[in-house]
Order: sequence, then C-alpha cells, then structure tokens
Amino acid sequence: MEESKKIIEKIKKERIRQKPKWYFVVPNILIWLSFIILVFVGAAAFSIVLLSIQQTDFNLVSHMSHSKVEFFLGLLPFFWIVILLIFLVGALFTFKKSKKGYKFGWTRLLGLSTAASILLGTMFFIGGGSHWLENTFAEQVSYYESIQQKKQKIWMKPEEGFLSGIIEKIDGDNLQLIDFNNKKWNINYVDSFISPSVSLEKGEQVKLIGKITDVNTFQAKEMRPWGGQNRQRKWNGHEKNSSNGNSKK
Repeated sequence: MEESKKIIEKIKKERIRQKPKWYFVVPNILIWLSFIILVFVGAAAFSIVLLSIQQTDFNLVSHMSHSKVEFFLGLLPFFWIVILLIFLVGALFTFKKSKKGYKFGWTRLLGLSTAASILLGTMFFIGGGSHWLENTFAEQVSYYESIQQKKQKIWMKPEEGFLSGIIEKIDGDNLQLIDFNNKKWNINYVDSFISPSVSLEKGEQVKLIGKITDVNTFQAKEMRPWGGQNRQRKWNGHEKNSSNGNSKK
C-alpha cells in the first residue's frame, strides 16, 4: 500500500496525465503508410526494369559487335535500379519500426518487401504503367534518358548495319523510312526476313538489320517491330521523342 501511495503522490506532484490513444495509434499508422508508399515506389521502379528487359532483343545479339552483357547494360535503367534498392532498404527499416516489426528478422523482411515490390511491379508493367511512367519522366525531366532513347542509340547506326524509324510509304519491294533523326531512307527489303508481327503499312515503327548500298539507300536483311505499342501511339511517340531529343540538344 505504501508503494501505491508513493506512486499516486508522484503522479499528483508531477501532474502526470494519461496519454490519449491516438498518441500511439497515429505514429503506427504513419509508419505503415510510409512502408506502403516505399513498397509502391519500389514496385514502380521494378516495372521499368521489366520494361527494359522486354525491350532487349537478345535474339539479335549475334548480329551485333557488342557482347550480350554490353548490349543488355546499354538498355538497363540504372536510375530506376538505384531507386528500387533505396526504397527497398527504406521499406525494411520503416517496417522494423512498426508495432510488430520486432517479430520479423531482416532476412524475412527483405523477402517480404522484395516479393511485394516484384508482384506489384509486374502488375504495374502488365497494365502499361511502366510505359506511362517512362514517358512522363522523359517529358518532364530534361536530364533523364529513357529506355526508348537508349534503344534508339543502339538502333541508329546505319554504317554498322542497324537502322530504325517509321514507315512513310511502301512501293512494291521498297519502302520509304523516316529515321529518328528525321532523315529519309529508301529501303529495299526483297528476300529479307520480315517478322510476322510487322505490319507493312504507313506508321509502322520498325528496326532493320542490313547495310547501306547507296546514299540514303539501305538493303534490309531483317525487319522486326520496334515495340509492343499500337501504331498510332508509335507515331505520336516518335514525334515526342524527336521533339525531346531536339530540346535536349
């Protein structure tokens, strides 16, 4: 009883007040909210990594002087890989501070955070969110080099046998192509391999393997689609990329 009286006296003397429930609930909610945001940003970053892998044509590596690793590294979005790693680590430490975070080991936390980012990132990629995010960054951030711009650098080397652009006109076994530098090319594709997914019509965006045979003339050995977007979006995307490229120059 003496101890109880001492405690009561101390409470009265120091005017100790019971802290409201929200004092404990709100910080925990903020921690969980921060964790969810960190995981979602990591998922968005992972979706763009998936986009870069999807845009890498490994079946064409044998035609290139670059090694498979060098070719792949040329398209890797290192900016987003760094973002992914930073936000994964942030998610780990944030969850660890939650009310029940102490129950989870670091290895288990890493596995859960990574799995969540991969699952959400894959869904974001399938839903087309990675394309939207890439385009937004390319348009709004001047120093950001998008995957499409990296890809154009690889496929805009006609002197090495690689050319890409948009079909402007078709005439028999020849077509007119406007490349990403707005230069017109006469393409002869007789006896060339044409991917079944290529539509030979105006507005189709393609990449070619072949060689220069004359001024502004290119003999195509292979013709493949540029990407998975529909033709209207390709045409508009080309105009945006061209304008971005000119503004960055």
